[in-house]
Amino acid sequence: MERVRAVNPFAKRESHTRESLIAYKALTILSWLLVLVCSVLHTFYAPGDGKPSGHHANRTIWGQNKAHPTPFALNEIITSLYWIILLLLQVGYVWHLFSNNADWVKTAANVGSHFIINNLLQSAFILLWVRSRFLIAELMLVINFFNLTSLYLRHPTTLSLVHIPVVSGPLAWTFIALFWDGAAMVGAHSLPARIIANVAIWAILGYGTLFLVAFKDYTIGFELTILSASLAVGQLMTKAIAFQWIFAFVIMGLLLLFTLAIAVPSMFGKELIFTRDGDVVDEERERRPLLDDE
Repeated sequence: MERVRAVNPFAKRESHTRESLIAYKALTILSWLLVLVCSVLHTFYAPGDGKPSGHHANRTIWGQNKAHPTPFALNEIITSLYWIILLLLQVGYVWHLFSNNADWVKTAANVGSHFIINNLLQSAFILLWVRSRFLIAELMLVINFFNLTSLYLRHPTTLSLVHIPVVSGPLAWTFIALFWDGAAMVGAHSLPARIIANVAIWAILGYGTLFLVAFKDYTIGFELTILSASLAVGQLMTKAIAFQWIFAFVIMGLLLLFTLAIAVPSMFGKELIFTRDGDVVDEERERRPLLDDE
């Protein structure tokens, strides 16, 4: 068992060898640069190795979004800003690998394998998306979704500067991208498809609420709020006479409200809990009678 653990790149370790840290540093930087190059290149340029027109044509990232105005088409500006911020925060994560603080290095290295795989799968998704290979692109997203979910469950309480850019940020995006690419894959333009989309969109609220309730993770709440805003604006610009953009705005508002309910008490060192009679009190007030009895 120890031998398997020793060669398992996903194993959580108390220390890392010099050679493994060098490998993590090199592969992390190279895989991050791959995502950066693919993202920037295909934001402005379509691949030159395919058909220039038609359903399966090669287009830019946002050219595909415009060519497939599905019920999950996103807003270019909001989503691009999300990714710019995420990529910048990931630079901070890479810096942790080079830190003089041994605990920071250990934490960053423990999530390194998942992050490298995420970068490779995200790059593959971009290359497939711009070439209209939506089915294989969806497969990349599904694999990455399991990769990031495993990462989250194994490391739910990492440092904020590691958790946001490596764990919750990519996971929130991948969840939304599953709908984005999936809708393009099936060509969700008919009335029945839009009705299904009107129901499926509420999975975003359920997914975000799950993390807020189970893990009290307001970071993924904020991230899904931003991406829901992108979906809402994108749908409003795509099909104004429809329910999808209204639902997206409602989901955005509810997620923001639920997220603030978790985030604000946490910032002041308090945690809201529910009493049996349904009242909401903070943790310190709930414990006060017990302290008085002592």
